[in-house]
Amino acid sequence: MFWKFIRLEWKSFTRASSFGANVVMKIFMIIGAVYFGALFLALGFGSFYIIKENMAQDPLVVVSKYALYYMVFDLLMRLFLQKIPVINIRPLLTLPIKRSMIVNFALGKTALSFFNILHAFFFIPFSIMLLINDYNPVTVILWHLGMMALIYCNNFLCVLMNSKDWMFVVLIVLLAGMGISQYYNLFDITNYTSVFYYGLYTTYYMFIIPIALLAGLWYVSYQFFYKNLYLDTGLKGKNEIAETQDYTWLNKFGTLGTFLKNDIKLIRRNKRSKMTIFMSVMFLFYGLLFMTGSIEMYDNSYMKIFAAIFVTGGFMFTFGQFVPSWDSAYYSLMMSQNIQYREYISAKWWLVVIGTAISALLASFYLYFGLDTYLIILAGAVYNIGFNSHLVLLGGAYIKTPIDLASSKQAFGDKKAFNIQGLLLTLPKLVLPIVLFLLGNLISPMAGYGFVAGAGILGFAFRNKVFSMIEKVYKTEKYKTLAAYKQKN
Repeated sequence: MFWKFIRLEWKSFTRASSFGANVVMKIFMIIGAVYFGALFLALGFGSFYIIKENMAQDPLVVVSKYALYYMVFDLLMRLFLQKIPVINIRPLLTLPIKRSMIVNFALGKTALSFFNILHAFFFIPFSIMLLINDYNPVTVILWHLGMMALIYCNNFLCVLMNSKDWMFVVLIVLLAGMGISQYYNLFDITNYTSVFYYGLYTTYYMFIIPIALLAGLWYVSYQFFYKNLYLDTGLKGKNEIAETQDYTWLNKFGTLGTFLKNDIKLIRRNKRSKMTIFMSVMFLFYGLLFMTGSIEMYDNSYMKIFAAIFVTGGFMFTFGQFVPSWDSAYYSLMMSQNIQYREYISAKWWLVVIGTAISALLASFYLYFGLDTYLIILAGAVYNIGFNSHLVLLGGAYIKTPIDLASSKQAFGDKKAFNIQGLLLTLPKLVLPIVLFLLGNLISPMAGYGFVAGAGILGFAFRNKVFSMIEKVYKTEKYKTLAAYKQKN
């Protein structure tokens, strides 16, 4: 039966209308996987001697000391990027297939996730280095089993936490709090957690704890999906007090105002679209890694312009790149109406521009680090408004992945507001401003920032011509997009 499920997954992939785009994205993802696999492999073999020679400490002690941060950061990245089990379960539930088999297959898919395999590229070489350097073979193997069990614990934690946003916030606050307290020598939690991680090596029994924890998390995940695996799961809504907002002040903008009102209501009323606001706020603080000078490798001009694009472009990247996917549920109805693409695109553009402008205003706290720092952020904001906003809308015509705004009610739904494909399509928007800065930097750093801001000003000045080009692309891709939105796999 498992082989039948695998064949169904393959047919779903190859028969999709977006198969060509999926293949291209898979190729880019494979290239990225090879890169990170090689990076972790080199780190696994090289970290032993780096720690031993540069820090003059026991490598296993150091790795065990910071293993907590490794695990928490891994869980955080999974919550951003890792997909939860996704199966088109409705046709299967009407067939004589045991629910337990469907659940086990879905959970088994997560066990083969790249996020689990990637860590093996570090821990296996590191364990080999321990064996070569005369560490106890038996306890090295037990330590390795314990660490990999904890990695898989993160896998199932991600599955369970995916529908609980408050856990995600708690995790970020916890990670930031631990890092800050240790950086300022207030409290070092690793003094306590390292006892456990190093104990996986020094004892013959402590490895049982992570394995037992893994078994418990698998059982909880299994029970959670098994109990929610029904055709009518999520059909019954919550009884809540309805609130209406008409936003009548937008009526004076005509059709443009109507589209803006719909988008604002969508953002306010839906869990997944609300996540874009949360992500935008998180992007504001991303620049602290670059602008404070606390990390030497980031303390340079071209990395600061890279950060400025992120700081002010959070809403643009998380919301704008999925235009028109946000409207996929009723896109067919919209296309049957007398709606001009130009007005539709303009409304989305103005929403992205307003979000970017608000982000630039909220980022004014960077004035604390100097006026020059905030001017860099403003240069990034101007570039995002005048240039990247057009690239985002243009890229949206080719992202034909429908967004199920009700997926938070489904046990096997896709609840991610941030995915690998979106990240890969975002990279060109980040590389070009760095290239412009490097060209201007041949004169002076300020000239480099001027080049970046100038590109944004030119894009804003010629926005009408750019809108005409984008409109033609949307019209060309119209029927392909409609066909893709009708597919449910």
